[in-house]
Amino acid sequence: MSVEIRRVNFSQPESAYILVELLDEYARDPMGGGHGLAPMVKAELASRLAQVPGAVGLVAYVAGEAAGLATAFAGFSTFAARPLLNIHDLAVLASFRNQGVGQALLAELESIAHERGCCKLTLEVLGNNQIAQGAYRKFGFAPYALDEAAGVAQFWQKWLA
Repeated sequence: MSVEIRRVNFSQPESAYILVELLDEYARDPMGGGHGLAPMVKAELASRLAQVPGAVGLVAYVAGEAAGLATAFAGFSTFAARPLLNIHDLAVLASFRNQGVGQALLAELESIAHERGCCKLTLEVLGNNQIAQGAYRKFGFAPYALDEAAGVAQFWQKWLA
């Protein structure tokens, strides 16, 4: 099965619409939080992403049908003094899983990271999402630790009002 990856132009409504619809479907999945995107988010997401320098959007197609998405953002590694690419969203629709869609999205993200001179790709994954962890490990990702004695890094957040 052939997977085609297209880069999203956030300023092009049709391209961005597909990404937002896929992201909404991902948000409805238990691993995406179980609730769709708020109407305001759906309405504004593409135009807001268009304003983020270095933002990446990808849509994967299988036989012409949208099958998955990825969004990523530029970051910077102070320890390497080089840019990095952080994968923020990576999702494959249930009917297209186990067909290489996720691996194709990751390969395109890695290609973009190389184009930008990045030192690494980063991402976060839920502790109980064993399927995603397996896909990431297959691609070469591993939990992040500076020193084994210090333990694995954790992703924390604080919502701002």
